[in-house]
Amino acid sequence: MELTTGDAVDRARALAHRGGRILLGITGEPGAGKSTLGAEIGRALGDAAAVVPMDGFHLAQSRLIELDRVSRKGAPDTFDAWGFVALVRRLAAAEEPVTYAPEYRRELHNGVAGAIPVFQSTPLVIIEGNYLLLEEEPWCRIHGMMDEIWYVDVDEDLRMSRLVARHEQFGKPHDAAVAWAAGPDERNAAVIRSTRARADAVVTI
Repeated sequence: MELTTGDAVDRARALAHRGGRILLGITGEPGAGKSTLGAEIGRALGDAAAVVPMDGFHLAQSRLIELDRVSRKGAPDTFDAWGFVALVRRLAAAEEPVTYAPEYRRELHNGVAGAIPVFQSTPLVIIEGNYLLLEEEPWCRIHGMMDEIWYVDVDEDLRMSRLVARHEQFGKPHDAAVAWAAGPDERNAAVIRSTRARADAVVTI
């Protein structure tokens, strides 16, 4: 299924009215616009939707230093993947009056626990992240808990320019920002790109 941004908002609204708790995943390569699309749907649906980014499950910077993985931050093994899967399971069950999710703060280089409330009455939970369609453990458990997962597609030059600008915004000099976007980010993008065929829809933005 191919969707425009407008189509995606309309389909998300329809999912929110289906009844019960619905989980909608949004995935794609770094810089593709996952957060932008999730935020746009969230604004359009108001209290009927909540957006939960996977980035809140980045391992703490101190732990990445201990594991010697700082230079690979953003790769699948630099997240608390089992913790993320557990949260997805809780969100799908919708048994708690409110379920809190962590939020990643780029200025801190760390996640902040309890930052995002998801109320039991919220029908649509949008879960945004890189590895929702990965087939390795424990990521592979996520697909079966989601009602739909969409893959965000964008022009490659635009995606790379967004990445470089993001890295510069949070302190990297231009050359270092370009190197990170073309290095670790691109290696992660290749992994994510390989999962595209498993998506229920592709959103072109």
